[in-house]
Amino acid sequence: MQSLRNSMMCVELDLEKFFARVNHDVLMAKIERHVKDKRVLRLIRRYLEAGAMADGIVSLRQEGPPQGGPLSPLLSNILLNELDRELELELERRGHRFVRYADDANIYVRSRRAGGRVLANVERFLNQCLKLTLNREKSRVARPWVCDYLGYGMSFHKQSKLKVATMSLNRLRDRLRELLRGARGHKMASVIERINPVLRGWAGYFKLSQSNRPLEELDGWMRRKLRCVIWRQWKQRPTRARNLIRLGISEARACKSAFNGRGPWWNSGASHMNHALPKKLWDSLGLVSILDTIKRLNRIT
Repeated sequence: MQSLRNSMMCVELDLEKFFARVNHDVLMAKIERHVKDKRVLRLIRRYLEAGAMADGIVSLRQEGPPQGGPLSPLLSNILLNELDRELELELERRGHRFVRYADDANIYVRSRRAGGRVLANVERFLNQCLKLTLNREKSRVARPWVCDYLGYGMSFHKQSKLKVATMSLNRLRDRLRELLRGARGHKMASVIERINPVLRGWAGYFKLSQSNRPLEELDGWMRRKLRCVIWRQWKQRPTRARNLIRLGISEARACKSAFNGRGPWWNSGASHMNHALPKKLWDSLGLVSILDTIKRLNRIT
């Protein structure tokens, strides 16, 4: 089992500009296998060719379904169902495994050599049968724990675990930084109310994560960002000293911390701010903890 795990590889597929490159004729040919009503087929064709306006000029759409259209994901999935069938045949012959959602697909094979062969076969099938192009720069054969899928990654352990991909963590941090811009002039309750829906929705999506450490670090980073906002709001050193004392820090320590000359980010992570504004205080203010939310959701399910 261990030797099999050491040799296992992942074929990560990326279709180049998929929603903009879907061939209308190929797609309609696939749809006609299941839909016999000519009126419905004409309606779908008109939907695909609906004009797009740019600079006041309407031009017919030659490829791809309308971006953001409610029917586009379904139509595209009908086309890629052909890819599923091809991969299922490959699975029966070679014993591979695959997973696909929309235009994202990962195939798990037993060796790097098999991965290279599968990648070449898939690229040929996409080009010849579906008139789609594989993005060679983003498609690759790599270890499973190197590849991400729908925001998730896989840990490098004897018993692999699902984890949040690093890119997903970085995107959330960027989103929260954007939401916290200009927060200094607002009450903390309104700031928390603004970021909580993002934290709650993110936790709901990544509730399958089996690695707690990145989530715990993310919660700590979020609290530190808010402590940094508060430190900036206090502005003057005497004000900082008074507030630290009010929050339970001794007078000597509060004065020393308030006049330490360090920047807001350093102070937000220092022990005096951690003691003055601990996790239980943020819980009482209603700040969503991603780790606690995921644990609660998993208990419910």
